[in-house]
Amino acid sequence: MPGAIMEVVSSWIPAIGFTILPNIGGFLTASIVRREMKWYRSLKLPPWRPPNWLFGPVWGILYTSMGYGSYLVWRDLGGFNEKSFVPLGLYVGQLALNWSWTPTFFGQHRIGLALVVLILTTGAATATTVAWCHVNKAAACLMYPYIAWVAFASLLNYRIWRDNRDKKN
Repeated sequence: MPGAIMEVVSSWIPAIGFTILPNIGGFLTASIVRREMKWYRSLKLPPWRPPNWLFGPVWGILYTSMGYGSYLVWRDLGGFNEKSFVPLGLYVGQLALNWSWTPTFFGQHRIGLALVVLILTTGAATATTVAWCHVNKAAACLMYPYIAWVAFASLLNYRIWRDNRDKKN
C-alpha cells in the first residue's frame, strides 16, 4: 500500500511543479510593483483600466492555467525530449518575456520598451498556443484567456505610453 501511495504522489509532483512555475516570476516581481506604485499613480491612466486590486488575482489564475497547460504538453510528449523542444521552448520564451515586463515597466519606467515586450509576449504566446494545439487541445485552450489578457495589457500599455511620453521618470 505505501508503494502505491508514493507512486500516486510522485505522479503529481510534475503537475504541481509545472503549475506553480509561472507564478514564481509573478511573486518575484511583485515587490517591484509595490515599490513603484507611487510612480504608477503619478501617470495619466485611462479611465477604462481595471482596478489595481484585480491584476494580482487575474495573473495568478492565468499563470496557474498556463502552467498546468505546460504540464499537459510535457506529459503528452513524454517529458523533455526532441519532440517537446519547440512547444516547451516557445513556452519558456514567452514566459521569460512575460516576466521581463514588470522590471521594464515598473522598475526602469521604460513604458515604450515595455510595450514592445508585451507585443513580443503576445506573439510568442500565440506561437506557443499553436504549437500546443498539435499536442493537447485542452492545453492550447488554457492559453486563450492569457493571450486575450496580454493583448488587452498591450492596449493599456500603449495608452499609458502615449499619454505620458512627455513625463520624465
